[in-house]
Amino acid sequence: MPHDRSLEGYLRRPEFATDLLQITKGVIAATGAWWISDAVLDSQMPFLAPWTALLTVHATVYRSFSRGVQTTIASTIGVGVSFLIGNYLGVGLWTFALAMFVGLAGARLSWIRDEGVAIATTAIFILGSGFDSQQPLLVDRLLELALGVAVGLAVNLLMIPPLRDRQAARYIDSVNRQMGEVLTDMSDQFSRSWDSDAAQEWFERTESMSRELQSAWQTVRFARESRRINPRTAIRARRLRRRGDTADSAEKESYENILFRADEGISHLRNLARTLREASSSEREWNTSFRDEWASIVADAGRSIADPDAEVEPIFDRLQQLSTDISQDRSLPETTWPIYGSLITSLRHIVVIVDDVASTRSARESD
Repeated sequence: MPHDRSLEGYLRRPEFATDLLQITKGVIAATGAWWISDAVLDSQMPFLAPWTALLTVHATVYRSFSRGVQTTIASTIGVGVSFLIGNYLGVGLWTFALAMFVGLAGARLSWIRDEGVAIATTAIFILGSGFDSQQPLLVDRLLELALGVAVGLAVNLLMIPPLRDRQAARYIDSVNRQMGEVLTDMSDQFSRSWDSDAAQEWFERTESMSRELQSAWQTVRFARESRRINPRTAIRARRLRRRGDTADSAEKESYENILFRADEGISHLRNLARTLREASSSEREWNTSFRDEWASIVADAGRSIADPDAEVEPIFDRLQQLSTDISQDRSLPETTWPIYGSLITSLRHIVVIVDDVASTRSARESD
């Protein structure tokens, strides 16, 4: 996604603020868990609590909760495996290897797959730090693991749980802006002249947009996840209910629907580029009236997608009038109709999407 490459622009990116907040949360959670474990519980293994706290602090509260539960289960299994093997088989080369095998095999269980490796790492901590001294302290080890998870969850709940709306909005706006820029460039060159290289460049830019759209989808899904088990979401919902606002439903429409529509728009834009690329290699005289009006409509469509607040004449009506005028022009050679028809059809689909882009952008900004 294009960004301001200056230092100030980098520091103002929402991703920077989110990453910095995530680092801060990890530091506070791990340090707090270590202090409680060392100073309050006087633990002989004060690294278990900060380790699980660090594993629990994820980018969203929902993920912290789900991964925290998995970490607790996996670590508890790891403690149990360690004490069973150490107590009945002793600690040695082969028993340590057995503990690792059991731990890594258990990590493949689907219901703890994300944090299943904690079975093996917990066994490493316990067996590798002197099993004989740890054997009587099984309950203490479990308490420290639970402490780490609790501290991680508490920190993530209390320290401004992220919503990621701004990142999602920036991706959406970036894709729209690029579509608008390609249409504007296409209009400018079509009104004068263009070659296959220019058309190929437009085609490749649509491919780049499709790749960026995948990143946009990931960010939007992450934004949805960040709303689950998030106190900011509940507070925001209460505020909206007091105002009688329905912005949440409009905002949902703005993110999911606009990405679907943007994907359609990119497909039609790619088809436009392909048609113009093929037309550039053929020798034909373009109808001046069609060329001027189609280029004007494309330019306004590009402006409307890139900036929904831009003042343009009603695009769809102009395109319909262009179709009518061309169909009544008896002087057009029959061989030009497939190309003209393809350009009009693709642009008609994009024009419909323009209205969706403008309305969903308006809904998102009102939210």
